[in-house]
Amino acid sequence: MHLSNEKLTQQAAQAGRRTLQIGGEATAKVRSMSRRSWLLLITAAHLIAGGIWWWTRPEPVKPVYPIVEVAPVNADDVELYGEYVGRIRAQQFVEIRARVEGFLEKMMFEEGTYVKKGQRLFLIDPKLYEARVNKARAQLNKDKSMAMKAHRDLERIKPLYEQNAASQLDLDNAIASYESATASVEMSEADLTQAETALGYTLVSSPISGYISERSVDIGTLVGPNGKSLLATVVKSDTVRVDFSMTGLDYLKSKARNVNLGQKDTTRKWDPYITITLADNTQYPLRGLVDFADPQVDPETGTFSVRAEMANPDHILLPGQFTKVRLLLDVREQATVVPTKSVIIEKGGAYIFVIRRDSTAERRLIELGPEVRNRVIVERGVVPGERIVVEGFHKLTHGDKVDPRPAKTSATEVKTSEK
Repeated sequence: MHLSNEKLTQQAAQAGRRTLQIGGEATAKVRSMSRRSWLLLITAAHLIAGGIWWWTRPEPVKPVYPIVEVAPVNADDVELYGEYVGRIRAQQFVEIRARVEGFLEKMMFEEGTYVKKGQRLFLIDPKLYEARVNKARAQLNKDKSMAMKAHRDLERIKPLYEQNAASQLDLDNAIASYESATASVEMSEADLTQAETALGYTLVSSPISGYISERSVDIGTLVGPNGKSLLATVVKSDTVRVDFSMTGLDYLKSKARNVNLGQKDTTRKWDPYITITLADNTQYPLRGLVDFADPQVDPETGTFSVRAEMANPDHILLPGQFTKVRLLLDVREQATVVPTKSVIIEKGGAYIFVIRRDSTAERRLIELGPEVRNRVIVERGVVPGERIVVEGFHKLTHGDKVDPRPAKTSATEVKTSEK
């Protein structure tokens, strides 16, 4: 162990002597370097130090601008609608009534079915009216016989009067008798026609084609002028009418846009039409056109009546039914529209933030028009093509720099815009 320590000491002393020898040789070489070599060495050292500083320098602090979502202002055809409460009315609604008095003998239809025009529906006891017809016919025959006799008497008197064999009085009496008999014939003919008409009323027929209601009276009931006259009703509803009311303000707005409800206008590319919502909140597939608007406003309600006609081939719409009516009031062609969520409304008015080309936010006042779904018409203040802030405007003031990002359009907004 002692010998090993001595060997280690000797080896360390030898290594030290070698180091001193190498250091001396290096010092001698450095002293022997030329001035040019020193300059190159110093330059290299400066380059190395500069490179180390460049790679290790701290990143410069960049300004952080608020991130906002922007979208372009669009021009589009915008349809303006009004919603009202309407009532379905049949195109024709006819009450079947007894026009003569008598006992109801027969019903010749099935309740709730479709009946044709002229189809027999009820029979009222005809015996009394048949007797009246027979009496009137007999009286007519009697009066015709009397008229024929008076005519023959007149024909006999005339030549006698010409021969002075008969007086003027005889001729006048013959003429009067003939004219009276002729008048009696005309009266009897009228009585017969009246009796036959009354007899015809005992057989009640449908005046129109349509669906018939249940009967209002039972068989054997006395019907007619002194009894119950309403027998049933027939409804023609292949085409229905939809009645609803609009306010005087709606009328003024439509007139301001030169839209005359209930009148055809060939200068327009569109017509005021309606769609209706059924009781189960589904939309009826067919449309109806407005064909009438009341020319005056009801002073008690401040509204005026409007009517539209709508096809009902499958009889889905029932007369008397209430429904929601959606009316196309106007079409604003190539109107300037922006998303509703981009508009800020305050006491001073409405404004939006417009992004300039240098990404500066400009607070701009605008004049708003009607709102349709998720979009609003801008009457003045912006033009199509400008970029506006739709998300993040609460971070901004006028003149702020921003980091604009394109707005994300949801599938719902796309579908709404397409509609």
